[in-house]
Amino acid sequence: MQFLVHYSLHFIFPAIVAYSFFRKNWVKVYLILLSTMLIDLDHLLANPIFEADRCSIGFHPLHSFFAIVLYVLLLFYPKKIIKIIALGLVLHIFTDLLDCFWTFSHCHDCFMASKIHDLFSFLNF
Repeated sequence: MQFLVHYSLHFIFPAIVAYSFFRKNWVKVYLILLSTMLIDLDHLLANPIFEADRCSIGFHPLHSFFAIVLYVLLLFYPKKIIKIIALGLVLHIFTDLLDCFWTFSHCHDCFMASKIHDLFSFLNF
């Protein structure tokens, strides 16, 4: 079920967003939103490249907390194409974050090993 939800949010939800908010150019916007999944190329820098219960948030460079803040700030950039790219990046991060929390719900050690845990500890949550 987690796999289905994760990939639906990566592929179907952006289509719904594109069609709902950019109806005139929804296909073009959808393709731009899909292209933002290229941030997952940073997974190739990890060793091992894939680890089933690893949370990508805070672990991979383009999924770092600094990068996430940048993506959110880019939502307010005046140029429309930049806003659409930022929206795609934020939706991607949101999807990955949900996936992390889903994993944490059945793997406490995964949470303890995550950068999210480190952030929560730093912020005294």
